Amino acid sequence: MGTTPPGRIRDSILGYLGTIGCDASLDEIHDAVRADLGSVAPSSVRSYLNLNTPQKFVRTAKGRYSISRIEEIEPIASSKTSNFVQVGGAKLYTSDCMSWLATQPTNSIHAVVTDPPYGIREYSAQEQSKLRRGRGGMWRIPPSFDGHVRSPLPRFTVLDDDDRAFLLVFFKNFARLLHRVVVPGGNIAVASNPLLAHIVSSAFSAGGFEIRGSVVRLTMTMRGGDRPKNAHTEFDGVSVMPRSMWEPWVIARKPIEGRVQDNLRKWKTGGWRRPSEERPFGDVIRSSPATQRERKIANHPSLKPQSFMRQLVRASLPLGEGVVLDPFAGSGSTLAAANFVGYESVGVEKDPVYAKMAARAIEPLSRLDLIDPIGPQLFDSVAV
Repeated sequence: MGTTPPGRIRDSILGYLGTIGCDASLDEIHDAVRADLGSVAPSSVRSYLNLNTPQKFVRTAKGRYSISRIEEIEPIASSKTSNFVQVGGAKLYTSDCMSWLATQPTNSIHAVVTDPPYGIREYSAQEQSKLRRGRGGMWRIPPSFDGHVRSPLPRFTVLDDDDRAFLLVFFKNFARLLHRVVVPGGNIAVASNPLLAHIVSSAFSAGGFEIRGSVVRLTMTMRGGDRPKNAHTEFDGVSVMPRSMWEPWVIARKPIEGRVQDNLRKWKTGGWRRPSEERPFGDVIRSSPATQRERKIANHPSLKPQSFMRQLVRASLPLGEGVVLDPFAGSGSTLAAANFVGYESVGVEKDPVYAKMAARAIEPLSRLDLIDPIGPQLFDSVAV
């Protein structure tokens, strides 16, 4: 286990306690630091708290701490978040999104559309190295058949109770940071999967957002449907779990100020943009996987198709005004969709390899003239 500099532990503890605005248990603080920095020994967190009480922290009860004076919070250094790449109406930062969010102005983002990491481990340096070498590890490397190469998928079924508890803390911290930055009525759309969507919903609810249902992306995936491993012949009539044919996107909203009409007038948010005067934005969207043309531009393991992203991004700003954020920008597909529909957007990507990929991919992805094989209904909703 590597040694984490005390300054980073300090910033993480102060950032977490400052964000939640109340006290927390030692275990909760350690989980938050672990979600922010990775492996950090509980003793390091405990020692820092003990050594800085009562100067920085107040012990509110046995094993519980809060910040002694809110003005003592030191903002996370923004030197790594000052540089960005501009591609059309999109700004792309190479930074950790938690640190980046902590430096942003209050009420500066109007919508969030993102596909975050879920196992957390699958986007660690170790697992990304395995993926890039085709070794698998946390990633399921599907076979090539029918002349098509399927993209890898993370093995969410390998997550244990500790991983899921860690995931809940991760998303709670993320939601609390977002809550300050997003305007009242701002829409949040978070890609998930049937095994973990309940964790995301719970975390965003705890972070102060209203859960507003989900958008269902109907698409065939490579998850589920398999016979029992090493017993597929003996139990050839059994699937271990249903074959997944849909992808849930958790939908949340920062509480509005007054009525929806009041919020729309003041903040330009509070609802969803209709595809047309006759038709509301619906919560079920049929979608094929990303096309081979898209994968040649950005071969990211979690690449979402522009045919889907353009609809979701367009709908996220009800009046077509404001800034869309993707804090886990990956290949830049959200930013490309925003450029296509004419919105301003901001992306943050921690991995320098993916950030470089996104910087190259945003423009060509946004220029793709797509005719989705599933049906023309996909594109009558992106007319601007």
